[in-house]
Amino acid sequence: MTTIIDGKALAKKINAQTQELVAQLKEKQNIIPGIAVVIAGDDAASLIYTRNKHKKATKLGINSILKKFPADVSQDELLAEIENLNNDDTIDAILVQQPLPPQLDPEVITNAILPAKDVDGLNPLNLGKLFANQHGNYPVACTPRGIMRMLAEYNIDLQGKNAVIVGRSILVGKPLLALLNNANATVTMAGRNTRDLSALTKTADILIVATGVPHLIKAADVKSGAVVIDVGINRLSDGKLTGDVDFEAVKAKAQAITPVPGGVGPMTIATLMEQTVDLAQWRHHG
Repeated sequence: MTTIIDGKALAKKINAQTQELVAQLKEKQNIIPGIAVVIAGDDAASLIYTRNKHKKATKLGINSILKKFPADVSQDELLAEIENLNNDDTIDAILVQQPLPPQLDPEVITNAILPAKDVDGLNPLNLGKLFANQHGNYPVACTPRGIMRMLAEYNIDLQGKNAVIVGRSILVGKPLLALLNNANATVTMAGRNTRDLSALTKTADILIVATGVPHLIKAADVKSGAVVIDVGINRLSDGKLTGDVDFEAVKAKAQAITPVPGGVGPMTIATLMEQTVDLAQWRHHG
């Protein structure tokens, strides 16, 4: 029988743990974790995401500030704000919401965030530590961190397993490649244009899909007994949300599968909040 991986329930559990830890830090050490979310422009989805992050942080007792800039903000102005946040002792975590308006260089913006406050784990220093599998305290991209937490929660063994990631983004695919490799899985990365993609995905014991293409992966593309993690969130013409995997068709073949919505999505925000608290503790205690 297929296991439906309940990201919503796991996120609720993580949020409860985070809220308890925040209360303890405040009461016993006078530490209030702080996060700043920076958004430029009026992308509808980004506005929803940032509001949700702000509300969740506030609910968990985290000091949250939202910095909103118009779509025509200059790069120098945004960099100046990041520098202010880097130097703000009440802020432990900085997140710049993507996508950015075209006049802004995401690479320059990301690199300007202090590595110790880089809650998205995208600063080259943090990515380098991840790929080098270094020990110590450094942030990891929140969606991949959430996926690894789901796999661990459901006791899915990664040792020696064939893992295929479809999607090569810096936010999901590349950090996840490192995390799975560090967990001793054998990892292959592909994209939506990979030649004979189906032949590759059918070799996967663990299949993770993050392309933004609705129902790219069908039942014929999946090996029986595979674990399928669907990162995609796509809105159809009828307003319904769906993933990059044909859930109803694939779930009959999978050992375990994440739904959309209710799978990876809630875990991303939960791990963002959890990692904000981590950054606060690391900053105060090393």
